[in-house]
Amino acid sequence: MENLNHVVAALRQEEVIAYPTEAVFGVGCDPDSEQAVMKLLALKQRPVEKGLILIAANYEQLAPYIDDSQLTDEEKQRIFDSWPGPVTWVMPTKPGVPRFLTGQFDTIAVRVTDHPLVQALCLAFGKPLTSTSANLTGQEPGRTVAEVELQLGDRLAAILQGDTGGRENPSEIRDARTGQIFRQG
Repeated sequence: MENLNHVVAALRQEEVIAYPTEAVFGVGCDPDSEQAVMKLLALKQRPVEKGLILIAANYEQLAPYIDDSQLTDEEKQRIFDSWPGPVTWVMPTKPGVPRFLTGQFDTIAVRVTDHPLVQALCLAFGKPLTSTSANLTGQEPGRTVAEVELQLGDRLAAILQGDTGGRENPSEIRDARTGQIFRQG
């Protein structure tokens, strides 16, 4: 619990943290803080145009960012049938969702995780986190706390201690409207 509180405090101070996800460790921050997102992008050496994934404990945490009125009932059902779980859906954004989250797109990639530590972190923080793999661009993503510390330890404010969900591949990414697979899970 002490580690979780430390990680939440770092998020509230607009810092970048790492945490275990379904397959690899992710790095994340407060999605509503441009300062925090810019720190994360600099740390990852990732261009803002690519956009970021949001990971949440439940659908309600994602509601401020997505415009599900643009989706049919069938499309929504397909999404809900896959959550919580390791499927990330690219969905239309609500007006005003900042470009530092969406990049060059008018959509945002979102996931309701089934990883209990990430669920606890998002619930304690009260909102979703940005989620991108815990590695420098071009390097292998960290799968253990030790691997994350080796690659990024001096650049992170905190690491949520724990194990990944044991999946081999990062989450599948699909288009909510068409079902097209952008990244195989």
